[in-house]
Amino acid sequence: MKAYRFLTADDTSAFCHKITAALAKGWELYGDPTYAHDATTGVMRCGQAVTKQADGAYDPGMKLGEL
Repeated sequence: MKAYRFLTADDTSAFCHKITAALAKGWELYGDPTYAHDATTGVMRCGQAVTKQADGAYDPGMKLGEL
């Protein structure tokens, strides 16, 4: 199966570390990153979709971050 995640965080180095950690675990970038202003908190937020081929069948209860 192909797993999909959309990772988000404030526009800080923590976002880059989150993406780097996913890449190190075998996830691949999917599409372009996004960048938007969060009016609630007043900060810029980043997002990036990632995908990964995984063994087994999809289960809605699975923890995608643990693949």
